[in-house]
Amino acid sequence: MSQPNQSLSILRKDALDIFKAGVTAADPYLAVKQCLRIENDQLKLSLDTENNKAFRSKNWSKIHLIAFGKAACAMARAALEIIPSHLLAEDSIVISNYNNITPINGLEVMGAGHPLPDESGLLAAKKCADCASNAKQNELVLVLISGGGSALIPYPVNAISLQDKITTTDLLLSCGATIHEINCVRKHLSQLKGGGLTKLSAPADLHAIILSDVLDNDLSVVASGPTVEDNTTFNDAINIFNTYGLWDKVPDAVKEHLEKGQKGLTPETPKTTDSIFKNTSHVLIGSNTISIDATVKTAIKLSYSTHVYNRQLCGEAKQVAEDWVKHISIFCNKGFDKPLAFIAGGETTVTLQGNGKGGRNQELCLAFAIAAEKHEFNQHWVFLSGGTDGQDGPTDAAGGLIDKNSLKRMIFANQDPESLLANNDSYTALKSSNDLLMTGATGTNVADLQILLIHPQLDSNTHT
Repeated sequence: MSQPNQSLSILRKDALDIFKAGVTAADPYLAVKQCLRIENDQLKLSLDTENNKAFRSKNWSKIHLIAFGKAACAMARAALEIIPSHLLAEDSIVISNYNNITPINGLEVMGAGHPLPDESGLLAAKKCADCASNAKQNELVLVLISGGGSALIPYPVNAISLQDKITTTDLLLSCGATIHEINCVRKHLSQLKGGGLTKLSAPADLHAIILSDVLDNDLSVVASGPTVEDNTTFNDAINIFNTYGLWDKVPDAVKEHLEKGQKGLTPETPKTTDSIFKNTSHVLIGSNTISIDATVKTAIKLSYSTHVYNRQLCGEAKQVAEDWVKHISIFCNKGFDKPLAFIAGGETTVTLQGNGKGGRNQELCLAFAIAAEKHEFNQHWVFLSGGTDGQDGPTDAAGGLIDKNSLKRMIFANQDPESLLANNDSYTALKSSNDLLMTGATGTNVADLQILLIHPQLDSNTHT
């Protein structure tokens, strides 16, 4: 018989391998290479990555490349290897967060702030706008979009300062608003989001290659939908602030702009019927769903009886953890004789009530460990929750990797797990138990992955 910590070590290694498979499945470089090709000196754009039979092509005289998001550098590098140099416009631009910046010969690469916008992002956004505006008829604007784009290219309407937008974004990030709600507001404060980039590009053609970091792959939400129509309204944006009791805290300039839009004094974002979209197309090359499928395949290869717990995991991280432990406890009480894997993907939220350090994945892990002890979940388990981009909140960790002994290690390190959770200080808790998931920037972003592994017995020789 092996010792309990040996059994847990195997589970921890397997959880890491399964997580890495999910991240690899969202490799932006390979995905872009598969949907672009050159034939007779013309660029062919794949419109369907499933069967690779539907293409769009035209004798474009110039190609303006705009890439933004956490995977922008990898995507742009792949595109640059395919697009003939004489077709590439000189104003092409690549923007990513500072941790993911890599130089690319022949392209201007800029770093910008994430999750909160900064002045560098504003400068980068203006270069995006200039690049799109410079495009002429019979030219192509090729847009490479990945998660994080909303924060990286802040270009507020003239009536709003960048600081106003930063304050507004911070309010939404701190109150537990969903990504759909946050981006609804962003689209109504921006010159690029909510179809704004397409509006600037017209009458040139536009094609977007998109790596999705949202659960339902709603392209109007990825990076706040700069190339697609927006069906939300100014009224929706105002209602979001009222729902969370934030309206009185919103900067006056933002309030005034939204109220003018509500009254019809400011134009709405472009809608489905707008003629600017007649020359546009897009293709989805990666998503959380694709990564979940990859983790499932890997777990099966590792001989786990594998189950998808939730493909759109969302809600307050503390409550999600509690619900998951309750569900798994009932499942395991029925008995099992083979290692189990429960896979999920999505993005939980955190409503800040303290002043600690952490992110939604770290908070989910800490809450899971506390809930497991509370509900006397005594199986030999390991739980991983991590951001596929390698960054969880304003920390250097991707998330957490905990096990049934994590709380004991925290207490041994003179930490109080419940007090730390109440203070939203999951980083301190997980650091004390050596349970931080540290991957570094991955160069991709398709939301979060969660992996729960459970072993029925201590004998590690039963698992291969």
